[in-house]
Amino acid sequence: MVKSVTEKSTDHPFVNKPNRTLIRLAFPVLFSLVAEPLTGLVDTAFVARLAGSEPVAALGVGTVAFTSIFWAFTFLGVGTQTEVAQAEGRGDRERAIKVVSLACMLAACIGVAVMLGSMGFLSPIASLFGAEGLVNDLACEYMVYRLLGAPAVLVSLACFGGLRGIQDMRTPFYVAVGINIINVFLDWILIFGFGAIAPMGVAGAAIASTVSQWIGAVWCMWAIWRRLGFTWHMRGAGITKLMKVGGDLFIRTGAVLVFLALCTRVANRFGPDEGAAYQAIRQFFIFSALFLDAFAITGQSLVGFFLGASDQDQARRVARSVCLWSMGTGLGMCALMLMGEQSVAWLLVPPAAHGVFGPAWIVVALTQPVGSLSFATDGIHWGTGDFRYLRNAMLIASVISALCILVVDAMHPSNILVFIWLTTALWTVIRAGFGMVRIWPGVGRAPLIREHKKRP
Repeated sequence: MVKSVTEKSTDHPFVNKPNRTLIRLAFPVLFSLVAEPLTGLVDTAFVARLAGSEPVAALGVGTVAFTSIFWAFTFLGVGTQTEVAQAEGRGDRERAIKVVSLACMLAACIGVAVMLGSMGFLSPIASLFGAEGLVNDLACEYMVYRLLGAPAVLVSLACFGGLRGIQDMRTPFYVAVGINIINVFLDWILIFGFGAIAPMGVAGAAIASTVSQWIGAVWCMWAIWRRLGFTWHMRGAGITKLMKVGGDLFIRTGAVLVFLALCTRVANRFGPDEGAAYQAIRQFFIFSALFLDAFAITGQSLVGFFLGASDQDQARRVARSVCLWSMGTGLGMCALMLMGEQSVAWLLVPPAAHGVFGPAWIVVALTQPVGSLSFATDGIHWGTGDFRYLRNAMLIASVISALCILVVDAMHPSNILVFIWLTTALWTVIRAGFGMVRIWPGVGRAPLIREHKKRP
């Protein structure tokens, strides 16, 4: 006997055991998210053992540029996860299959187009991020090899969204951990050389990442085929809606990338030491952001499921739990970062850059609690499909913060990294504020406001 939508909502384990369910789902998400930035930290640690600050600065430029290109297509994962979660809440498995199939097809096509279309512009892209001379050359070499994995990255992104939409958090975890173990193993061989394999330096780090990403893409496709299946009959998958979500997320992500690129450019313009220190902090900033994002992604699936099942009260309950757990995690991250400053500096930062690293690191550590709320509310609003509101909030935060960065650049202060990360803290506070007021009290056309409050 097929259960009704109401029965599916009532039977969900979150209803009776909210904290246990949230942790059970968030735990594998956490480790799947931190696997990639951990590999980035390993890449940085390996490359930091090469001579000079230039290889680390080039790695920073290359990873920022590569990430910038692909963050523009986050809708393939975020939009797919929301649509699949809401379809699951309604009990519409057929639509979930169509959405995943469409997302994977789009991901493969976009990946090939990006790979072919970006190859001729690598040097200007590196220059845009402040890379000059040897740093520019090494960054271009890195990006050439990373772009060969473009289709694999985007297909994996779409598959992860589909799997998390049906609240299968374990499979993305296994894939992420597996491919990143392969990546670290290949890093050691290709960066420093082994036997007949000559040392490749920064290029070796890129090749290791690309090989592991293709392995991961095949693994993801097999997992989707086994859990959901694929179809060529994609009519009704909602391509118009997905592209609209893509437009909102494209603008939102563009604002993020412009702001972060501006920060990277200003840091690199002050010299290789500042560029190397900024890269080390940025890698850990991304690591902590994805660590804090575990509850957000879990909340996205749960909120989407309960809204699909027309159970708004449980969706609001998810929002409250996600914010509380995220805030606690942010406080823990802050404490760990303050205690681990010297160890991180030794591991990731060339000795010449230690002096500019420490003060900026403290600023980033103290930002973690409020940052946790910005990520938590992002996930909640993704689950409701409130993408336009998130787009507008990010535009406001990024414009204000970008103007502040330009002022800082013009002032030319002695410790530029402190001011860059203080401005990033402002950016985070604005985002968190917009995210919270959309839920409590619920400004504008807030999807989580109870229906009786919406009526005159």
